[in-house]
Formats: sequence, structure tokens, C-alpha cells
Amino acid sequence: MSNTKLVPTWTFQRSLPEPFDVYSGSSAVFKNISSRYCTQPQKKATLHAATLQAVFTYMDLENPPAGKTPEELGTIGSQSNNFTIAEYPSRTGQLHVVIYNRITGKFIAGKFEQPLDLETQSEAYQFTETGNSGSALYFALMPTFLGDEEFSEKYQELKEQRERGYPDMDEAAQTAAILCDNVYRRIRYGDTLPSGNIKNDIPAKGLIQRLTPLNIQKGVFAPTDVIQGTFQVLKSGVSYKRSHTAILQSDFVSKYILSESRTLTPQEELTVPILEDWYIIPKEIQRICEHAKLTTSTNQPMRNFLLRGPAGTGKTEGAKAIAAGMHLPYRCITCSANTEIFDLLGQILPDVDGKMASIQTELPSFQDIMLDPATAYEKLTGTYDETVTEDIVYQTLVDHIFEEMHQKYTETSKSQRFRYVDTPLVEAIRNGYLVEIQEPTVIANPGVLVGLNSLLDRCNSVFLPNGEVIKRHSDTVIVVTTNNDYAGCRPMNQSVISRMNLVIDMDEPDEDTMIERVLAITGCADKKSVRTMAQIVRSIAQYCQDNLITDGCCGIRELIAWVQSFMVCGDLMEAAHYTILSSVTADTESRLEIEGSCLETVIAA
Repeated sequence: MSNTKLVPTWTFQRSLPEPFDVYSGSSAVFKNISSRYCTQPQKKATLHAATLQAVFTYMDLENPPAGKTPEELGTIGSQSNNFTIAEYPSRTGQLHVVIYNRITGKFIAGKFEQPLDLETQSEAYQFTETGNSGSALYFALMPTFLGDEEFSEKYQELKEQRERGYPDMDEAAQTAAILCDNVYRRIRYGDTLPSGNIKNDIPAKGLIQRLTPLNIQKGVFAPTDVIQGTFQVLKSGVSYKRSHTAILQSDFVSKYILSESRTLTPQEELTVPILEDWYIIPKEIQRICEHAKLTTSTNQPMRNFLLRGPAGTGKTEGAKAIAAGMHLPYRCITCSANTEIFDLLGQILPDVDGKMASIQTELPSFQDIMLDPATAYEKLTGTYDETVTEDIVYQTLVDHIFEEMHQKYTETSKSQRFRYVDTPLVEAIRNGYLVEIQEPTVIANPGVLVGLNSLLDRCNSVFLPNGEVIKRHSDTVIVVTTNNDYAGCRPMNQSVISRMNLVIDMDEPDEDTMIERVLAITGCADKKSVRTMAQIVRSIAQYCQDNLITDGCCGIRELIAWVQSFMVCGDLMEAAHYTILSSVTADTESRLEIEGSCLETVIAA
């Protein structure tokens, strides 16, 4: 089957490099000449911009023009018998780095800004009509092109004509056209040719697999043979580690107490979090504690904080660390799609023979309200109104329950007692604890969290279902932790976000932090293997981001599971199949791509 991915029609519509820029359209097509790979009766050859740009760049490497530095010329080399490695100086001013697998025909690429900053992730290379032209890919194929006798012969002819200043422009153009036709036929019809086939495998959308810092740092594609030039990026021993100053736990725990005169009870002391030895305190968590502490004496102290980030980035651990830094008892409430305001503020339940039981009152559920608000409204009020909205019915339900609960509470006899039950949120508000509200964005009714605005705002009070009005303790800290990227998450209401004093986006921990955490949690003593596994997990996460694979997870939790499985079975690849590969996506083809691109090459190295 023919392959057109590397020679799509739009590549023939690109402007040709000098001196062939005078040829375009039909004038760039030469009839009655072709490469030896043309099997059609009618012979013709067409000038191709990306091929010629790669050819001229390679010629400049062989004979550097005056005034050009080695860094401006690019580099080309190889690694064993499998990979051609190229660093191509793009006309955009970037350095395009390409690895070509001669066995599979696949490419890996990345774009680096000049001057080079090797601590910055490379940009993705996208071979599309509105993206990158493909000249860097063709440049990486030059050793393969030159392995063909005809191409090598015509290359030398064009090189001589170039050195003599192109005395016969038409003759030079025909030589260049045969060079381009040689490449085109070997790519386009290579599967049907007896020899000369150029393997190439370009993703359907043209997004080439990205060259990651892991590939460079591990020397996965370090050249074993330099054909021309000097490599700037693909060198062994390049480090991407960023320096950071560790925050000592002794300088953090209980150093941000909000009320110095306050003394906790023995029961409260038991619920103040104790940080594990392996936990490395993020700078952002320290900043939150500093803001809360230093604004305590102001008219509006900072007590509401939002932590956002993917799973495994340490949001809950961060909330516990804040409580440890402030020496506050920690409480937590986890939201679900069916969370209602009473799940946050508490309920009044009958106490039957000293045991709690639910009130058996037939009221419309939230689902009933969503599906048929008019019928739900009739059940509450006795009036059927087709124009009634969900919001009105929901508020009517709230008022009805409040009224019923208050009535039952006041009319309770000695034989029938009712008891109000505090939620962790109310307990924290009442007593001045830190409370973490986990994943409120999954709540189906976005108005539920809005019901807490009075607590988050300056008035600092809220009505409870038993009719009690509680004021927020001055030490109460509310930490909302959420992720807006996962399935089931909804945008958080703007009125809630506006009441957050600080909104912190939690990034994944750096490599060293991740390794130290995993070693401490799992007890694994093989730090070298864990480092390799951590690097692979990060590269898989980047691969999924680049290729829009969003139906799975690959983070620190998956890394911990991988390390634990490795400790049991003793084989990195086997353990990976049980853990990270099965978690990252349900698509079999994508898993195979990830395994080949992110695991096999690194583990083999």
C-alpha cells in the first residue's frame, strides 16, 4: 500500500529555496525526465521544497559558507544501526531536533528556541500545512537518501553546479528535479519497489512524538557516530534538574499558629496532622500559611484557599500540611454528584431509643426536580405550575425542610427526641479547625456550594437546619481542593472562586521530590530503578498530553503502584503492564504506542 503521509500534496505548493524560487506551479514540473524509480510510461519530475532545503543544508555542512558558525549549520549523525539523529537549523530561528528510526520509519522530534535553554521542554513538531514544512524530517533522512546510487550521483552533480554558481540554471533545475523525484518515488511507492524503499510512519494528524528531557538526560539517543557538524542538544549527561531549597519540617510545623493564646483540648490535639518524614513541603503551601498568619490582625484575614491540580499532585497532603503548619485540627468532607446543602450543614434526625434514624418524609428528590419540576412543586405546595423553574422548586424544598425540621424540634416530647448532627464542615466552622472540601466541582447542582457564600464572605455566619445561627470562628480555615479536567467535573461557580483569598495551581512534584516520596512510601531500596520509572511516568504523561489521550491517569499514584509491583515480580516491563500501562488508557493501540515509545527504548538503554 502506498504511503503519502510524508509527501502530501501541500508540500509541493511550498515556496522553493533559492535559486529555484523562480520556479513555481507548472514551471516546477519537468516532463520527459524522472528518476529510475518512476515506473509510469509518462515521465515527469517535480521540484520539492522540503527535499531541496534538506539537500542544501547538508551541502552547507559539507562546505560551510563563510561567516556561518558551526551552531548555525546543524548536525547529523547516527546511533548504532537503528537511528539517524539530526539537528536542523530552521529558517524560523529555532533548532529542530529529529530522531529517525530506520527500522520502523517513525520519527521523534522537538523544537528548541535559540539561545538554547535545555531546562525548557521542547515544543511539539507538527507536520501539517499550517505547521512545520517537514524540512527537518527530510534532513534526518539525508543519509538514507544518499545510500541510493542515483541520488548520490545527482547530489554530487548539483553540488558541483552550486559551487560553480549555476552556470546553466535549467540544467541545474533538472538535476534537482530528478533528486526530488528519486525521494518522492521511494517514499510514495516504496512498498511496491524491488529496492530503495524509504520507510516512514507519520501520525495521521502530523503530530510527531515529542523529544522529552528524559530521552536527552538518559542519553537514549546520544549519537555514536557524528557524520557532519557538532551536536548541541543530543549529548550525554545533560541535566534538566532544577535547583530548589528544601523547607525543613522543623521550620514549618506549628510555626504559623493563628491565635497564640489558644490552647487545644487533648481530643483536638489528636486530630492535628503529623507530617510524614518523606513529605517535602511545597513552597506554595508555605506561602498559604504565611498569608493566613500575617493577615490575622487585619480587617479581613485570609482564610479561604483553593488548590487546583491533577490527581496525585498533593492537594490533600497540602491541606493537611497547612493544618500542621497552623497547628489546627483537620477535618475533611468529600463531595459527590448527589451532595446537597444538608450534607454540608448537617441534618436533624430523630433519636429512637437512643439510636439515630432518618425521618421518613416523602419529599421530591433532586432528580425528581430536574426531570419534572412542576410535579415536584405540586408535591411540596399542592399547586401545579408548568412554568416553575428548577431553582424555585429547589428553594421551596429547602424552605420546606427547614420549616419541618424546626417544627419537629420544637414539638418534641420526652418520648420523642430529635438530635442535630454536625458535619465536619460545621464542626470546623464552630470550633476553628481547618476543613478540606474535596472535589466540589462534581456536585450536580452548582448552587449547593453557593449556599456557603455567607460563610466564605465577611458576614461569616450561616443558618443551620435546626434554626441555629453559627458564626465562623476566627481561626477557621477552608481549603477547597479540586480538579476541573477529569470526567464529571464542572466549572466552579464564579461567586465561590471570588471568595477564595488565594487560588493555587498545584503542579506535579519535581523528579527528585517524586522519587523521595515513592522510596519512603514503598520502602524500595533500588533508587536507580525508581528514578528510571519516575522519568518514564513523566514522559508517558507528556505523551498523553501531546496526543490527547485523556481516558486514563499516569501520575504519582500509578508510579507508587508500579514500584510496589516491581518489588513483587522483579521485572520492570511486567510490572508496567499491571500498573501504568493498564491505567493510562483503555485503547489497546495507544497502549502499544506508549509502550514502544516511552518504555522499551528507555528500559533497553
